[in-house]
Amino acid sequence: MKLNPLSNRVVIRFEEAEEKTKGGLILTASAQEKPQVAVVIAIGPGKVTDNGALAPMTVKVGDRVIASKYAGTAVKLEGVEYTILSEDDILAVVD
Repeated sequence: MKLNPLSNRVVIRFEEAEEKTKGGLILTASAQEKPQVAVVIAIGPGKVTDNGALAPMTVKVGDRVIASKYAGTAVKLEGVEYTILSEDDILAVVD
């Protein structure tokens, strides 16, 4: 099964939360911060502008991005958690 986002929506998968601190302490699940860095899994075709033109997407599949902390809709498909959000909720591309 494949997710195909519509318009200017993006499907991302957040990277795993750190389980250890830099000092070597193991964190419990409740102490782990939600990661903000994610990988782009799929992108929509782009947004239709007021004049009817299609504005291309600025991110591409495989990009590592930083997304707004509470943006998007979480979905679970075949045991994997994804988030579907608007491209506007992506703050930066990580190089």
